[in-house]
Amino acid sequence: MGSIIVAKRVSKSFGKKEVLSNINLTVKEGEIYGLIGPSGSGKTTLVKILVGMDSDFQGEVEVLGAAMPNMNVLSKIGYMAQSDALYPELTGEENLQFFASLYKLKKEERKQRIAYAADLVKLTPHLSKKVMAYSGGMKRRLSLAIALIHNPQILVLDEPTVGIDPELRLSIWHELSRLKNEGKTIVVTTHVMDEAEKCDRLAMVRDGKIITGGSPSELKNQYAVNHLEEVFVKAGGKNI
Repeated sequence: MGSIIVAKRVSKSFGKKEVLSNINLTVKEGEIYGLIGPSGSGKTTLVKILVGMDSDFQGEVEVLGAAMPNMNVLSKIGYMAQSDALYPELTGEENLQFFASLYKLKKEERKQRIAYAADLVKLTPHLSKKVMAYSGGMKRRLSLAIALIHNPQILVLDEPTVGIDPELRLSIWHELSRLKNEGKTIVVTTHVMDEAEKCDRLAMVRDGKIITGGSPSELKNQYAVNHLEEVFVKAGGKNI
């Protein structure tokens, strides 16, 4: 499997505060790669750099062999931000139509992708409602549908299941596994350890540094523990 995302010596500061320090990571084609850590650990800053939304950093990032940011590569990435970037005065359907139009999908494909994405996140009955009437969980689900709308090769999802009920969370992870089996590459940030268990490989992040990494089973063996929470603590992460 080739490397889809490669970050080398990535550092980032806001003023005098260093928020990322010498990050090195490689994400392989067709895997679910988890960035695990508490709020404020630097995960969101890192994914913004990986998807090309932030170019003010030190180091190198390549996605699909191109240095980021790169407009051609951006069209192959589905990105779900931690804060919902939606149009509240439009309906769910209109939001999906708008974002689908940005990717110049043909009419029939657009229709199919909207139906698929809305069904996946169980929003089909609510598409005619204005987004301002959606609950927080519904907005998260719509944001995920938008990230999937153009059938991207790479999915980058920042805390995708926050505020989503357990049943739907399970079905979303089931779909992520299916997409992985189709050959898609998925990067997901989370602070929920049972979600970390579902990733093929992990990087544990604290205070802008990767404190350890590997598959869940490798990490538990390496630190001789039964749970990933204990790995985080033993690797110097304290409690998550």
